[in-house]
Amino acid sequence: MVKIRFSIGAKLITIISAIIIISLGAITALVSWLVHGDLRIAAEENNFETNRRSALEAETTLAHVRSYSRMLMQTITTSSEEQARAATDFFFRENPQIAALVLSVPGRTDRLLVNDRFFQRQELDKAIADSFFQDNRSSLARSAGGENIILNAAPHFSRPLLALFFPWQDSPLQDAGSGGVLFSSETLIENFGNVTNRSYMINSGGDILAHADFNMVRTGMNIGSLSFIRSILESPERSWQRLIEAEADFIPGETTAAKAGFIKTMWASIKRNSRLMFKNKTNRTAQAENAEPAVSGTVRQFVAFTKLNTSGAIVITGIEYDKVFEGIAATTRRNIYLTVMVLSISIILIWLYSKSISVPLKALAGAANKIEGGNFELELTPKGQDEIGLLTSSFQRMSGALHIFGRFTNRDIAVKAMRGEIKPGGSPKHATIFFSDIREFTAKSESFTKAFGDGASDRIVHWLNEYFTQMIECVEKTGGVVDKFIGDAVMAHWGTAYTAGSPKKDAFNCIKAALMMRVALVKMNQNRTPGDTGNPPIRIGCGINTGIVTAGQIGSDLRMEYTVIGDPVNLASRTEALTKPLGADILITEDTWKLIKDHFITEEMPPVTVKGKEKPVRIFAVVNMVGVPGPKTLDEVRKALGITPPDIAKVDVNADEKKYKIGEG
Repeated sequence: MVKIRFSIGAKLITIISAIIIISLGAITALVSWLVHGDLRIAAEENNFETNRRSALEAETTLAHVRSYSRMLMQTITTSSEEQARAATDFFFRENPQIAALVLSVPGRTDRLLVNDRFFQRQELDKAIADSFFQDNRSSLARSAGGENIILNAAPHFSRPLLALFFPWQDSPLQDAGSGGVLFSSETLIENFGNVTNRSYMINSGGDILAHADFNMVRTGMNIGSLSFIRSILESPERSWQRLIEAEADFIPGETTAAKAGFIKTMWASIKRNSRLMFKNKTNRTAQAENAEPAVSGTVRQFVAFTKLNTSGAIVITGIEYDKVFEGIAATTRRNIYLTVMVLSISIILIWLYSKSISVPLKALAGAANKIEGGNFELELTPKGQDEIGLLTSSFQRMSGALHIFGRFTNRDIAVKAMRGEIKPGGSPKHATIFFSDIREFTAKSESFTKAFGDGASDRIVHWLNEYFTQMIECVEKTGGVVDKFIGDAVMAHWGTAYTAGSPKKDAFNCIKAALMMRVALVKMNQNRTPGDTGNPPIRIGCGINTGIVTAGQIGSDLRMEYTVIGDPVNLASRTEALTKPLGADILITEDTWKLIKDHFITEEMPPVTVKGKEKPVRIFAVVNMVGVPGPKTLDEVRKALGITPPDIAKVDVNADEKKYKIGEG
């Protein structure tokens, strides 16, 4: 069967699809190009404004915390102990987000003020605050010199907390003292969170102070080694906005394709930074220098930053470039959906239309394949009055003619010749030849004529056709080829047009077919009685011989047939003629017997001298297949088939032709 590479329906669908895709694609590209610039300007302005608001919020928060803390420190140092306690209690009630405050004055012991309610609410031990300030005494000492320092305290408390260290005054006198305040950054984190733009805050060392993803804060992550963070830290400008290539492993947002990569690839950096933090919590600079976040690619994003005055912290706001153009992407997706919808409707309509053409054509192609395979019995119904309907009607008439023709010749051979598997001319084949003949056929024909007169011919043909149907089925089931019908005789051969693989297997199949014929005739004769002129029993004789024959198409340009010729064919015919005088239904020659003797029960008959043969030919009667239920001797076969055992010594096979001489050899 020839495979169709590009059907009619596929061609139509391809053409229409190309038109739709090109037209809608051009519209989508034009819209994207026109609005791209406007969207970018709007996105940059919005991102910069978001950063400005976030920075203002952070600046205000830090300034208030520092201012309120200074006021409390001033009150404590200039008041009595009772007034100091009252002021402290009032301070913590009014500022519940402040967890603790430390006051360092030269010549005095550092004083730690703790918001008990904060620690109770957070279920934390107050002693942790003291340990935190003890670990960061160096920052407290540095702030006494006029430096504002902000640190991430979340790793110490597992809560979003910041620590701000500042001098007592903006222009401190020598040994004026310093303070440190520990406060919650939850408000900042909430304000930084945004659906589209994401803000976060870092200190001058690159430590993340506030971020929507608390895991980054809690683990004390340092991102100072990231390229775009380094450019911000080193920039002399207070603020700017640019489109940069940022590491895909750190993108301020949660709805990005790189977010999953960040969680995976930054984990190693988190662990490294955590180990450094616990080894030396006060050495933030060393932590920033040793942190090496993994980079697995870059993503474009708009980044704006503002450096705060209060503590040197930096608020960074970013938005992914792809998010800016999500509107265009959404429009593109809608256009794609529209394209898919239009394509789907078009494909359905084209498919329905093409089926009115392709289905009948495929049916005709399938019918042609069946004819090529030898099946001429086709049922094709024209659908419509167009050219395809006319072609279908013509094809149906042609198949009917071929079906009739196939009954007048060997269908299998015709099919093989049509496929080119049988070429004109002959070729040698090691084949097994089979002949069979109905016993007393002439007498039975005369009985038909006497009983039915002019209707005898139809009766005889019906009787023979029933017999031939059974015999042909036995031949074809075993891989044989029916060569021809010679009156009531059947000629067939194995190993010519088809072969089982070896002459031995072909001979085996031939004898198996003969035994199948025996069984089929026994069943056929069960409902027949001897002397019945309308449906008499049938007994046959089968002759089988194996040898090298010439097989091929023999005939003229007007008519040919596939047949076999040669001396083995003649010997098979003469062997069949011996079945009647020798009282056997299946006889095989010595050449066949040598191939199958281990598989069948046989009995050797007296050797026969055939005209044209110098040596007597050994003949064997086939009894049964080895290991199969049934007769085990020739006498049992004769008894089962109603064959009278002959007297070999008195047999005259053919007195007129003198073709055979039966004796001892």
